[in-house]
Amino acid sequence: MLENYISKTSKSKALYERAKNFLPAGVSYAIRYFEPYPFYTAKAKGSKLIDVNGNEYVDFWLGHTALILGHSPPAVMDAVKKQIEIGTHFGTSHELEIELAEQIAKMVPSAEMIRFTNSGTEANMYAVRLARACTGRNKIVKFEGGWHGGYDSLHVGVKYPFDVPESAGLTAGALQDTIVAPFNDLEGVREKVRNEAVAAIVVEPMLGAGGCIPAEKEFLKGLRELCDEKSILLIFDEVVTGFRLAPGGGQQYYGVIPDLTVFGKILGGGFPIGAFCGRQDVMERLNTLVYERPHYSFHGGTFSANPISMTAGLATLKLLEDGQLISRMNRTGEKIRGQIKEIFEADDVDVQVTGVGSLFSAHFTVEEVKDTRAVFRADRKKLAEYHLNLIANGVFFSPTHMGALSTAHSEADIQKLLSETEKYANLCGK
Repeated sequence: MLENYISKTSKSKALYERAKNFLPAGVSYAIRYFEPYPFYTAKAKGSKLIDVNGNEYVDFWLGHTALILGHSPPAVMDAVKKQIEIGTHFGTSHELEIELAEQIAKMVPSAEMIRFTNSGTEANMYAVRLARACTGRNKIVKFEGGWHGGYDSLHVGVKYPFDVPESAGLTAGALQDTIVAPFNDLEGVREKVRNEAVAAIVVEPMLGAGGCIPAEKEFLKGLRELCDEKSILLIFDEVVTGFRLAPGGGQQYYGVIPDLTVFGKILGGGFPIGAFCGRQDVMERLNTLVYERPHYSFHGGTFSANPISMTAGLATLKLLEDGQLISRMNRTGEKIRGQIKEIFEADDVDVQVTGVGSLFSAHFTVEEVKDTRAVFRADRKKLAEYHLNLIANGVFFSPTHMGALSTAHSEADIQKLLSETEKYANLCGK
């Protein structure tokens, strides 16, 4: 496998050696590194990546799952090209931010008012601050395996063992008000908050980095009821699930409405973005015309509501609004999950395939995977080997991470994934 990869990626190897001189670990984000070195993309179109050696890969990583329409979709690119001629960054208010906010409010059940940021990390940070401002409480509940970006207060309990800090430089003060609770375990959550003054519970409707594990509907309903009972704000982190599971995201898919929602990825149409939105009475706490310091909750940023991101996002959401493309991908995703499981089981390889909608991941274990603890008890080495085999044979996943579908994926692309999976399963099962 490695010999095959190395023989085809000589230019990427040279670029990686060069990158190590200036970029820590040679990359701009740790998860982009994989053994023996990452390939370097020269161009991308539709469902394909082309590396600097000219090798083609069917892309199921899709820019960290952000590119639901594939790479450089014509409708988005045409809109962006027109906007570039008008202006790329104004630093003033403009109509496009209103149009995208109106579109989000039209599609998302919880979105009465919206503010834009530059990333999902920023959006989570501002949503947590807003929850604290509105409730007058400090404690925040997040879940084992939940990934909410690099914001200090939420950068805990991401990987097992959960008592090991996720990063150097996180102070005890930054984490002292964060409660880490078990996922898909309502009674466990109730026990954690029993004697605590909690401002918000932050949850992904599907754990993304935590293993592509869907929340159980009754779990989300139970969280909603618990928050209502204790006057806690419920925050859905829909950076991954937003505009993917349904036009209105995971909250529409599950029929559970949060108080605040965090978005990113798909919302930007291929450009950097984040957003947080929710009930008008909660969002109004950002209104500096109503609240004075220190009573308002601050939000801002130089590139907030950047016109290029607004343009790309609006073009993307309009294509997804009626739900037809999303429904088609969801059906394909369900089919892929079933077929991957069948392929491995035919060779007596123990596997659990998780995911929901157009998202999927494999875990090499006999144990049912309902939380991140089960993910880390599975054979992670075998998962990395599976993905590296796929990469060496022209199918790209970020190793050990989930796969995602786009509207650009063809039946041939799906068959390529399944046939390469079968080849690996045949080797793995011997």
